[in-house]
Amino acid sequence: MTFKEKIYESYLRILEDKIQWFQNTLYELRESGINETKSTVGDKYETALAMLHIEQENTNQQLTEAVKQKVLLSKIDPAVSTSKIINGSLIKTNKGYFFLSVALGKTIVDGITVIALSPHSPLGQKLIGLKANDTTEINGTRYVIENVV
Repeated sequence: MTFKEKIYESYLRILEDKIQWFQNTLYELRESGINETKSTVGDKYETALAMLHIEQENTNQQLTEAVKQKVLLSKIDPAVSTSKIINGSLIKTNKGYFFLSVALGKTIVDGITVIALSPHSPLGQKLIGLKANDTTEINGTRYVIENVV
């Protein structure tokens, strides 16, 4: 398995874990709602139920976003390699490794820190279309493209 494929699998696992966590949380919130109806009366019941409903809505939104991210990530073939940066590229710069895919933050693979970056982010937009030895600058930071996979 290549380094890029390991990174891809790492982010896929992160998303799957997130989705599972949100699903478990929603289940627990539903159970709390059922238990709340059995044990509470009056204003306290209404307040507790409203709070649970808000928490369920927030968790549901986060679950929906994680599922969307997984769909977007699943469209990437980690075996594809190009000389120009496209969605799905692994980019080695003078500032570290970036995986242009979905905004998922940092992960460590084989002891190397990699940042998953959205192609719609300001840096992602600047990187699209560049190749090895090209440079770009954002917020006063200069990025030199060392390698594209």
